[in-house]
Amino acid sequence: MENFLRSGIYTKQAHVKIPEGTFEEEHGRKGFFGRVSHLYHKNKPTDWTEISGDLKPRNLPPLFDKSELQNKFVKMLFNKDVQVYLGTLTETPKSFYRNADFDEMFFIHDGEGLMETIYGHIPLVKGDYVIVPRGTTYKTFVTKPMKILKVESSSEFEEPSRGILGPNALYDQSAKFIPEAALGSEQNLTNYHVDIKHHGQITRVTYPFNPLDAVGWKGSLYAWKISIYDYCPINSHRYHIPPSGHTMFVAQNFVVCSFVARPLEWTSEGVLKVPFFHSNIDYDEILFYHQGNFFSRDNIDAGAITFHPQGIHHGPHPKAFKNANNNEFTDEFAVMIDAKNSLQMTPEFLSFENKEYWKSWMLK
Repeated sequence: MENFLRSGIYTKQAHVKIPEGTFEEEHGRKGFFGRVSHLYHKNKPTDWTEISGDLKPRNLPPLFDKSELQNKFVKMLFNKDVQVYLGTLTETPKSFYRNADFDEMFFIHDGEGLMETIYGHIPLVKGDYVIVPRGTTYKTFVTKPMKILKVESSSEFEEPSRGILGPNALYDQSAKFIPEAALGSEQNLTNYHVDIKHHGQITRVTYPFNPLDAVGWKGSLYAWKISIYDYCPINSHRYHIPPSGHTMFVAQNFVVCSFVARPLEWTSEGVLKVPFFHSNIDYDEILFYHQGNFFSRDNIDAGAITFHPQGIHHGPHPKAFKNANNNEFTDEFAVMIDAKNSLQMTPEFLSFENKEYWKSWMLK
């Protein structure tokens, strides 16, 4: 590694046997993929007493029961590469849909249904990631009301490189669900409407037949799904794996990571069990909390979102930091989106925001 320097008090292995009386901060580039240094502070970087200005950690409480999210997706955060929505489907839409602007990823937080696509039918259950390429025609049939995190991408959702771990790491290819060719189930209507999103506007095209009429397909582009419960995390009892080691999908200028239930590092090895203190220098970070006990966060419930923009520190809450060694495993499931370009908050985000969240690191 080029120009690796050191000075003063430090530990020879990041996140392990942190010198007593110090708090480790990771200061890195390109999210967790680039050059990095570790600083050893006498005080926690999050022990602030006041933040005056727009740059601060932010939080959305669970919103799926809000009337504004019923049978619609509401944009919360966005940039030119990625747009993040929360929404519900409580009844089957009347029209088919095609997104001509973005590739889509749906994370099913709760509920059940069936997505009928031009490639075939995809059953939807809690914990599913569903990848829908741009230009795919589909319709979602609701069996049990669904709560959904939706991510739109200006580029394709691709799988991460497994590198030295081998092709069966993270999840085996057999864990992916790829639909078999099938006609749309609705075959007795007079008209079939397809709502196409183009330049952010909807164009409606009407057919006298069900547009899901493909009797076969071949190729390397198709809709598919993988469950967060099939994700096999990288573990080390001697080292706290950085978020980049939990990458689920890679897109242009952002990644999607899955944090899932796993055994924690060994206390006897002196490993930091909770996420280390860091400030996002090149990436904005979104975390969607799916289920479990989110032990690194205080007063965060399933369905909530945290947003940590570039330049402000974050890390474990005081209670989590204090109690870290009491835990031998984590049962939490969460979805992280790390975006290279700064994300903007929508008016809806600001109206629903828990504006006191930044105070949650302050000692009480």
